[in-house]
Amino acid sequence: MRVHLVDPAAFTPPYDRALASALARAGAEVELITSRFGYGDVPEAEGVTVREAFYRWAPPAGRRYARLAQHVPDMLRYRRSAARADVVHFQWLPVQALDAHLLPRRRPRVLTAHDVLPREPKPSQLSGQRRLYERMDAIVVHSEHGAARLRDELRLDPGKVHVIPHGVLDNLARTAPEPLFAKTKPVVLFFGLIRPYKGLDVLLEAWREAAPDAELWVVGMPRMDASFIHGPNVRTALRFVSGAELAGAFEAADLVVLPYREIDQSGVLFTALAFGKPLLLTSVGGFPEIDGAELVPPGDSHALAAALTALLADPSKLDRMAAASRAAADGPLGWDAIAQRTLELYAGLQA
Repeated sequence: MRVHLVDPAAFTPPYDRALASALARAGAEVELITSRFGYGDVPEAEGVTVREAFYRWAPPAGRRYARLAQHVPDMLRYRRSAARADVVHFQWLPVQALDAHLLPRRRPRVLTAHDVLPREPKPSQLSGQRRLYERMDAIVVHSEHGAARLRDELRLDPGKVHVIPHGVLDNLARTAPEPLFAKTKPVVLFFGLIRPYKGLDVLLEAWREAAPDAELWVVGMPRMDASFIHGPNVRTALRFVSGAELAGAFEAADLVVLPYREIDQSGVLFTALAFGKPLLLTSVGGFPEIDGAELVPPGDSHALAAALTALLADPSKLDRMAAASRAAADGPLGWDAIAQRTLELYAGLQA
């Protein structure tokens, strides 16, 4: 089977390459069609042809507008080459109002909805997203929660919506680690772009209340005012962090916390699973579908403080949670299992 995986803006290189490699191991002939990724190292895609066919010219100034100017001709150029594939599987389409009209004629067409619906969407965004989804033969989502949103909120045909879990992102786990900070106490790690919906303010409130004999490491680029990010035993790296430093941070972590207010699924979570780390999550989106994670209500700093206190005082429970993370990474969230489910979806669409 000839498969095109298409991610024009290279939004998710680790995911793209992990899925492409797993499909190739399962016997598919895979071509990953994407653009150059400008932030850090890109994982290998074993057994896969990688073609950087989008956004090949972008000056440093006005890069976003240069990309938009290239998007239509690049999509039209790709539409002609799509005839070589048996299945076209899009990972992200960045200009949905246009992309609904630029899809290749080659069928079947599949789209993975990494962000199921936009946060605080305008009516035009929802209508554009619905048109795009309706022109696909299948929509892949990473959780039952995401599937329900597409059925209930967008009124999509349930037969088009397929749940295939997000796989573990193990490229950092295969990177030689470098220490981010010297570890002197147990480490609780918060990592990722810092945005309001990720609930870091709630975590810091909980941290001050719990006052554990541990360190909270906050790692990631702020996309909001970061003046609130401080506190006792809080260490910060509010910058772009190299892959080796991130590997060092995950290796050092005794617990990874994602106190999000809303989400479908998170790449940070699947990176933590690759390191076999215990997870303290809020009960939002697809998070409750992760086996072995500890859950607290979103936005509840008191519940989060209580969970932090209890978990850091119970190493045996942290060990059991870590074992559950490793079992998930080796089983249903492993890429070979996900590739098999994806190929079964492709085959069903061709039948």
